[in-house]
Amino acid sequence: MSSLIKTIDAAGLKAALHDGKEIALLDAREEVPFDARHLLLAACVPLSRLEMLVDACVPRRSTRVVWCDDGESLASHAAARMAALGYTDVAVLKGGIAAWEAAGFRIYSGVHVPSKAFAEVVEHQCGTPWITAEQLQQLIDAKADIALFDSRSYEEFHGNSIPTAISVPGAELVYRFAELVPSTETMVVVNCGGRTRSIIGAQSLINAGVQNKVVSLKNGTQAWHLAGFQVLKGSTARPPVVSTDAHAAARAAADGVAARFGIVRLDAATFALWQAQSTTRTLYAFDVRTPEEYMAGHIPGMKNVPGGQLVQETDRHAVVWGARVVLVDNDGVRALMTAHWMKQMGWDAVAMTVDMRAQGQQNGAWTPRVPGLDAQAIPTIDAASLREGMRAGGVSVVDLDWSRDYRDGHILGAWYGIRSRLSEILPQLPSSDTVVFTSGDGVLAKLATAELMGKASPVVLALAGGTAAWREAGFPFEQGATRMATSPDDIRLRAREQTANVEGAMQAYLSWEIDLADQMAADDDQRFRIQAE
Repeated sequence: MSSLIKTIDAAGLKAALHDGKEIALLDAREEVPFDARHLLLAACVPLSRLEMLVDACVPRRSTRVVWCDDGESLASHAAARMAALGYTDVAVLKGGIAAWEAAGFRIYSGVHVPSKAFAEVVEHQCGTPWITAEQLQQLIDAKADIALFDSRSYEEFHGNSIPTAISVPGAELVYRFAELVPSTETMVVVNCGGRTRSIIGAQSLINAGVQNKVVSLKNGTQAWHLAGFQVLKGSTARPPVVSTDAHAAARAAADGVAARFGIVRLDAATFALWQAQSTTRTLYAFDVRTPEEYMAGHIPGMKNVPGGQLVQETDRHAVVWGARVVLVDNDGVRALMTAHWMKQMGWDAVAMTVDMRAQGQQNGAWTPRVPGLDAQAIPTIDAASLREGMRAGGVSVVDLDWSRDYRDGHILGAWYGIRSRLSEILPQLPSSDTVVFTSGDGVLAKLATAELMGKASPVVLALAGGTAAWREAGFPFEQGATRMATSPDDIRLRAREQTANVEGAMQAYLSWEIDLADQMAADDDQRFRIQAE
């Protein structure tokens, strides 16, 4: 380990998590081992993708950072790499997760635990009402006056949904409610895949003071599946454009939430001041509108995380505990509703509404900054030349992207591997071959190439434009888990994605999620401040 990297023991880390100062606790492992056991406030930032994630996750270079693992020696490598990128206060948890556990501190399984545990505590403390899948089916069969809203992302809804449901992602519920539910007599049911976004979505409407009866669907589409009811694939049901009257109603409801929960509306001058102070206090600014709206025009450089997804996966986007969080919209509703949850989760969260017609001068998707990538010339090969080289022989292709994407379709003849295990991958390839790395857009491939450049063997190149360039050229693909040079433990499969015993996996997941409320009652690290009636 570099002499610049400090260590901190379990007791010291426990104290640091409670001293009121900013801290980022990062776990250097892949998602599958992270899912098995980790610290509550840790964020999964795999060593294999560190440069692609760290600038957005930890934007301030002087942030106090602690890395951990479970004895794999990944944390020390991650800390050294982060220090090389200019971070000045980086430490490693001495003894890792085992030492934390040995000190008598709690270990968790699962992913996005702070967000999922938060929803369970909200349901418990607020008494969020719910109905079962069987009760919902009875209402549908009786043609009752109900509206069923799926609060997940549209992509998840499109993949599997309940008949009659409409896709209304979490932060959109209050914003679009008056347009979708003109009658106060309509019963509103909010569902997601499991529990979190069902609970938060239903309670959002209740907190906003809608007059309708609102319930969450207990255990979501998984309960629907377990009950043996039809699950749709490919539904495209989405809400209409919000009218002027509906927007006014939503704005009034959000104003009430802001007053009740003490949500600050940030003005442009204060935001500019906070930006100027971001070298001493971490600042996150998220555009919480829909991806389509964001793509059409947004504040240059600002990251898009739709409000419902941010509350669902806070640990993926805001990993510095104690940071300022600014939620941005153009309507005065979605940012406030998101902020009122983030504040209760323990964040210093505020809302800001801007005129995107004037300030939304950037189009397209958000692109993360990858520090260090542009500092050196990285040798590449274009798709056509790679194809000719593969035909002639003497070239091995290694795909470093997500294992799920590899299984769905990869360059014909390519190997799969995880970047942090290059020493495990290379011995499996013919020693005489030139190695070409690829990834979805080519960024991860360039990072791997840069890591091995200048070493005696092998010759390494990155596929220019990545696998997307190969696809665009119309060159051949294949599917399946072929030539797996490393285990595919980068992504934890959801219960529905399991290849066997799907129902058992669903039941286990739901039991795990429900148990989180009791675990939070005995954990002093959680920072929830639930405001219930």
